[in-house]
Amino acid sequence: MTSTLRISDLRVEVGGKEVLKGFNLTMSSGEVHVIMGPNGSGKSTLAHALAGHPGYRVTGGSVRLNDVELLDLAPTERARQGLILALQHPMEVQGVRPYDVMVAAGAPPEGLRERMADEARQVELRPELLERFMNVDLSGGERKRAEMVQLGTLRPPFAMLDEIDSGLDVDALGAVARRLQAATTEWACGVLVITHFSRLLQELTPTMIHVVSEGRVVATGGPEMAEILERDGYEPFRVTF
Repeated sequence: MTSTLRISDLRVEVGGKEVLKGFNLTMSSGEVHVIMGPNGSGKSTLAHALAGHPGYRVTGGSVRLNDVELLDLAPTERARQGLILALQHPMEVQGVRPYDVMVAAGAPPEGLRERMADEARQVELRPELLERFMNVDLSGGERKRAEMVQLGTLRPPFAMLDEIDSGLDVDALGAVARRLQAATTEWACGVLVITHFSRLLQELTPTMIHVVSEGRVVATGGPEMAEILERDGYEPFRVTF
């Protein structure tokens, strides 16, 4: 069954300042949607607001996953409905192992370690690193690969990735992009990627690319949009509301 994530006229304030000013986007399971735009345009605000971060105040609009209004739900309930967020800077959590996090997130315990080890091998992460406390003593690339292990283990309908390519070398970037691309067919995961760099899109094929300026989507196109942005930058898309 196809799932749909629909963001309608979303308005969000941060520190008393309106950052998202009527954001609209609709995507279906199995699609890859990429959000690009200059710094301060509202990209990360969107991800945190969708996940339910308490520092981001929603003042209007709707976010529906199928027939469920996510804005009415607590962050944990949004995740259980099938929307998860991979952070730009994955946190260290002393005393907690990835296995425990997966169980708490609802993954069936039976065979879980084996499934996690298999996911680790798919992104070229040594499985023994998953026995450490969450992200402790892992490099930036290892943390991002570990995020992909969590994604593959939980298999959510939709995944948001906030600058998942930040700080990755070419090998780690390739491993992450290939796992995301495979997820779109393995369980029809809808992937919403926030990025500054088109290099991620060399192995992750976008369904649509959305350019954000001043808290709104101002242009949408197919994969060719990445070439336009690479050539012309964001200046032609800058707007003032």
